[in-house]
Amino acid sequence: MAKHVPTSRLARGTKLGAVAAGSVIRSRRTRLSMRGRSEAVRAKMAEESMIRTTEQVVMVLGTMKGVAMKLGQMMSVLDLDLVPEEHRERFQQRLAVLRDAAPTVSFGAMRAVIEEDLGRPLGELFAEFGTEPVAAASIGQVYLGVLHDGRRVAVKVQYPGIDAAVRADLKNLAMFRKVLQSAMPWVTPAVLDELRLNMEGELDYLAEARTQQQIAALYADHPFIVVPHAVPELSSTRVLVSEYIDGRGFEEVRALPAAERNRIGEIIYRFYVGSLFTFGEFCGDPHPGNVLLAADGRVGFLDFGLYNRMDTDHVRFEITCLRAAAEDRAEELRELMIQRGVIDSPDEIGAEECLEYVLSASEWCLVDEEIAITPELASGAFLLAVDPRASEFTGMKQQNLPPEHLFSRRADFLTFGMLGQLGCTVNWHRVAREWLYDEPPVTELGKAHHAWLAERPAGRPTTPTTPPAPAARRRAKRS
Repeated sequence: MAKHVPTSRLARGTKLGAVAAGSVIRSRRTRLSMRGRSEAVRAKMAEESMIRTTEQVVMVLGTMKGVAMKLGQMMSVLDLDLVPEEHRERFQQRLAVLRDAAPTVSFGAMRAVIEEDLGRPLGELFAEFGTEPVAAASIGQVYLGVLHDGRRVAVKVQYPGIDAAVRADLKNLAMFRKVLQSAMPWVTPAVLDELRLNMEGELDYLAEARTQQQIAALYADHPFIVVPHAVPELSSTRVLVSEYIDGRGFEEVRALPAAERNRIGEIIYRFYVGSLFTFGEFCGDPHPGNVLLAADGRVGFLDFGLYNRMDTDHVRFEITCLRAAAEDRAEELRELMIQRGVIDSPDEIGAEECLEYVLSASEWCLVDEEIAITPELASGAFLLAVDPRASEFTGMKQQNLPPEHLFSRRADFLTFGMLGQLGCTVNWHRVAREWLYDEPPVTELGKAHHAWLAERPAGRPTTPTTPPAPAARRRAKRS
């Protein structure tokens, strides 16, 4: 049986694993690494020069299409509440340009894309087809249709010529890197490389349709998660047809009572983060626009252009690091990262900095108590991890996270940002123990999820974990 995560971060002096975590009442001296520090980050972001530079960034990205939308979506999840009140409205106006900068394309032009790709007139393909788009994707628009067998479908169609435009934009990103970083310092070379690689993948809707089919099958008959089935025979490189989910969007969900928002937040956390540790695969594009609350209470998830599968060894490494961080095993955590190549300059990184860096981003799910996620908490953690203007962790920020882990960390941060926008309060650690320590669930959603896993034809997947290694010695307490 796996050891319980000790409570030393919140109740100093408790021996490692000495008290059953389920019976511990956490001390009110709780100190999350992010608390307090985000004040300093906000102050740095309040600099008028950054606000002015935003205009220049918008001018640059305003000439782009899919890339601008993607960066705008990332910012909308993470950055809004970091800007001081006196600058917020101005910043939101600039951000809205990025987030909503979808091209205006006539229905005739979009219809031509469908008919050219699928090789048949629209009337032969669909019994009904709405001419007004119901949503905008980063590189296309979404329409509603009805198939000849009566199924209602969502039809995502790429803008004409968007593939060439995106590839040109991606080539220009390196040229504009300094301009982007002046207002968004987290747009590092690694982020640009990842964006370049994944935006290329998003241009292939047929590949996305196949991925979506696999995920829909993976989550078939799930009690609270629904992924619409794609229709690959009516999909192509530029057209993706999938079953239509009728549900409430994220803004409506934000207006629901706290208990319902907490339930939805736990579902979002389980889908975007838990899938990695349960199935070894996950969606890399958590975003409010990709979540719907269905009438039956299930949460629907959309858009699988950015999807990743991780080797068992890499998943095990992430679990082992999170355990080490939760248990204050700083020296062991540092050694793990050196061996993996995360830290390639060991002489510059101490064990304490390594531990605090991990906790600044992940402590919210390693603390055994209910944690209220706020936009400030989520954004502060993100900026502490990547923003060079924050003086903390300068050594760690110079290290290069391997690509297989960069993708999962991005998904974590964006999920955290979504939970902040929902204002959820959950004991995230109790949920995470299911995959960190292979423990039985304690929430009602967790029990329903594990009952579903047990009934799946393939049986319950084996979570790629290893027993926690005992710490050689207990470190001195940190102040």
